[in-house]
Amino acid sequence: MGISFFIVLTIRFLSILSMLKRFVKFFNAHRLRLLLCSISDSENSMEMTQPDTNIDPAEISKFDAMADYWWNPLGRLKALHDINPLRLGYIDKRAPLAGKKVLDVGCGGGLLSEAMAVADARVTGIDMSQAPLGTAISHMENSGLDIVYRQSTAEAFADHHSDSFDTVVCMELLEHVPHPESVVRACGQLVKPGGNIFFATLNRNLKSFIFAIIGAEYLLGMVERGTHSHQRFIKPKELISWGQNTGLSVCDVTGLHYNPFTRGYSLGGNTHVNYLVHFRRSRQCDCIQV
Repeated sequence: MGISFFIVLTIRFLSILSMLKRFVKFFNAHRLRLLLCSISDSENSMEMTQPDTNIDPAEISKFDAMADYWWNPLGRLKALHDINPLRLGYIDKRAPLAGKKVLDVGCGGGLLSEAMAVADARVTGIDMSQAPLGTAISHMENSGLDIVYRQSTAEAFADHHSDSFDTVVCMELLEHVPHPESVVRACGQLVKPGGNIFFATLNRNLKSFIFAIIGAEYLLGMVERGTHSHQRFIKPKELISWGQNTGLSVCDVTGLHYNPFTRGYSLGGNTHVNYLVHFRRSRQCDCIQV
């Protein structure tokens, strides 16, 4: 009994030691001082700007490289597959999709676009990454669905499709563009008056740095290393402010959580790491005060 307990304790100690070594290696490679500076609440890093092109070529290349395994539910994008039913359920519950004209901004390989099409929505998906769009089109054709895919930024699409969609969704895109506030403005232009807009992104604080960067990317391997840059994470108050400045009313803010013991995801509770926000255009929502 005593020997078995000692062995288990030793194994756990060695496991923790290994994690700590990886933690230190990560900090050394990425310059701890600069990373901690990115946790600052400085408002200067999130100034309202109107960029000519809201594209980061490095981000485009990153997602182009993921195209070939986008639809593998057990592959490198497993986490995206796992949260897709939660995202779909959240959207459909708050803004029923059946028969509605829906735009998926930053659609990637089409996971959410197809799920919404199956829910009987009339879906258009836009993205600037060419390879994932090719994957989305190919998978749609094999699935027998009818989805319109276009290579475009939200801003460029808004120039020709303002007031066109009942619902606009933008999942996990804001933290990958240089000017996320510009995407929020464009989404506000794309949705019809009274229509719904949904965003999903990550909060910017010490906890999200530990969980989403160190934990998810470097310790648990849930997403590829380098997928996220912590300094581009967005505080809920920033996202809400951008939406309100665009004429949107916030209807709901909710957290998205991962349980490492059950390896499952759930919605609700705090917004310390991943979170979703539901906006509505030009109509005051009664369900939240900001």
